[in-house]
Amino acid sequence: MLNKNSIQPLYKQLMDIITQQIKNGTYKPGEKIPTEPELADLYHVSRITVRRTVEELCTQGYLIKHQGKGTFVKSPMIFRKFESQKNMSFSESCRQNDRIPESHVLSFCKKPANSVTSDFLQLTSDEEVFFLERLLLADSIPVIDELKEKALSLPYAPGVYIMRDKTDKVIYVGKAKKLKNRVSQYFQDTASHTPKTRLMVSKIHHFDVIVAASEFEALVLECSLIKRYMPKYNILLKDDKGYPYLRLNMKDIYPVITMVSKPADDGADYYGPYGGRAVTHDVMEAIRLTLKLPGCHKQFPRDIGKERPCLNYHMNQCAGWCQENKSCTEYRETMLQARELLKGNYKAVAEQLRGQMLSAADNLEFELAASLRDRLNAVENLGQKQLVTAGTLADTDVVGYGETEAKACFAVLHFSGGNLLDKDYEVFSRPDDKLEAVSSLLKQFYLSRGIAPKRVLLPFEIDDGELFAELLEQQYGRRPKLHVPQRGDNLRLVELACKNAFEEAERVTGREERVSATLTLLGKMLAIPAPKRMESFDISNISGTDIVASMVVFQEGKPKKSDYKRFKVEGLTDQDDYASMRQVVTRRFVHYKAGDKGFDEAPDLLLIDGGVTHAKVAVAALQELNLSFPVFGMVKDDRHRTRALVTPEGEEIRIDNNQAIFSLIGQIQEETHRFAITYHRQLRSKRLRYSELDGIPGIGAKRKQELLRQFKSLSAIGQATLPELERLLPKDAAAAVYHHFREKGEE
Repeated sequence: MLNKNSIQPLYKQLMDIITQQIKNGTYKPGEKIPTEPELADLYHVSRITVRRTVEELCTQGYLIKHQGKGTFVKSPMIFRKFESQKNMSFSESCRQNDRIPESHVLSFCKKPANSVTSDFLQLTSDEEVFFLERLLLADSIPVIDELKEKALSLPYAPGVYIMRDKTDKVIYVGKAKKLKNRVSQYFQDTASHTPKTRLMVSKIHHFDVIVAASEFEALVLECSLIKRYMPKYNILLKDDKGYPYLRLNMKDIYPVITMVSKPADDGADYYGPYGGRAVTHDVMEAIRLTLKLPGCHKQFPRDIGKERPCLNYHMNQCAGWCQENKSCTEYRETMLQARELLKGNYKAVAEQLRGQMLSAADNLEFELAASLRDRLNAVENLGQKQLVTAGTLADTDVVGYGETEAKACFAVLHFSGGNLLDKDYEVFSRPDDKLEAVSSLLKQFYLSRGIAPKRVLLPFEIDDGELFAELLEQQYGRRPKLHVPQRGDNLRLVELACKNAFEEAERVTGREERVSATLTLLGKMLAIPAPKRMESFDISNISGTDIVASMVVFQEGKPKKSDYKRFKVEGLTDQDDYASMRQVVTRRFVHYKAGDKGFDEAPDLLLIDGGVTHAKVAVAALQELNLSFPVFGMVKDDRHRTRALVTPEGEEIRIDNNQAIFSLIGQIQEETHRFAITYHRQLRSKRLRYSELDGIPGIGAKRKQELLRQFKSLSAIGQATLPELERLLPKDAAAAVYHHFREKGEE
């Protein structure tokens, strides 16, 4: 029994008793132990003492809690302290604990020894060693005792833990009220983990912890680290844009209204924030049409008088500011009116326009008066619609959550004055814990928005809701009210948000299932596993000049633009698509073998824009590097669409008889061609535009611009007389340009 006079705490005495009972078989693996009240009565201690005992035993891996069922004895653990048991093999350790040992070789290769290995083995720097990487399992469960030992040594304190893989890359960041309890859970009974968690744990090579002064400090730190590292196994927002603002800088000669994510300290005026990007765009467009401001991409004053007015001018949607008869003063006066509209001063702008209209009528400028009348009517209508108000910012956000068997969706509906303004959503793989997922996404969502709403309606309570509200108050000076409605209109709004979330998750699930089926079928057609990562290559050139290549990546049937690569082919003066393709494929996989960032992922399928010879060239390049990947050429029809794939041996495989595969391969081909031709055009345009004037003494960027503006083309510059050039340039520079083109003509 327990000795209350002992210096050993009661909970530790109780731990020793229960541990001994587990070891001698009183409590067998999988058996339920007595409840906390029963243990308290049995050993005449408080429930607090019992609760701490159970928590400690769960942390050490002797017990496991199942919600609503009770506390159970876990299976015996493999626990090796390598420092003290160096002479005991892994198999011996397993047999002592009645476990079945397994060992799987993950990698075995010969490579140069790194500095650590060289020092340990006392090798020279140029010697090679064999590297063996194994996965040890006991009863099919990975053995990770060293990490568990470290976790058990952590303090019962709030903080943040940072999981890293063998390359020291951060793969997960989490927050804990008690670091020891939370981190230890990852290395206890891994068989009970979900597949996603089990995969993450298998990737953990080491971890770091940061002890915080409080749970709130841990929350702030967690948010900061997630944003910094973007860990692979954290649920992440793909779009961290904030509530939009409108920017207007009247210090510019020709100011324009633009949409930005957040204000900056640059002297410009900012208006907003608005409820969403669609609403903000509507505001911009309403002001543009009201005041007939430019809606094109022309830059003033550079493009004034260069071209005829665009379609907007002829549709009476623009005042034709690109014409030479329009003054800068008139433009700025109109932008000042736009500024007042952004402030909501409709009446002031209307009175100003009314005065200008009457003045023009008195001066018999009837055409101008009619134009001002139309603008006045537009401003009055705009004021009535109240599109631009400070209240455009959502005062209520409604959070919804929905999930299918494979996907989940986090949705936020933005309401103002009872009107739905905008919707944001994020679809991701179904999480292990929806409470944790929603809590994490809420933090990421609002900490990137730049402002917080007055209240947030939630579908369910989150553990750190109060801390989250405190964080927003500290960040934005406003503490939103977090509320889980149980009845009434607010509950119906939450149900609407959840319905939107579910439908979006279902839509994405259906699309991914279709893509997965398409990839599986493609793999069967090509006699390879379903290709998750496909890389496509194309060459672009004109008469052997500016030869470039593109590498486009499709992951899970979707473009992965972050992995796109483009190459400038080197050392070739004539057009040779085969040599170009060989060079590009070689360069791509030299980087792969070196483990260079951005090239370190292996493809499941290589698609080469061309026929059988192009495919053979790619295979030859791979063979030289001792690599082997499935390679197929893309054979086109008379409409330049890929009708078939061809093996390096010349066997054609039709794909135009399957619409899904035909569309996917066609999309890959078009994207590869687009990426290559865009790069080629950039290089060619740069070369053609600047080569003639580059290197002429006395001709810099401003003088080149002035020459092109005055003479319109390089041909006209070459035909200009010396006096014509001297009217624009200093004599020395004019003479240099004049003689450059004359010498070129003589050649």
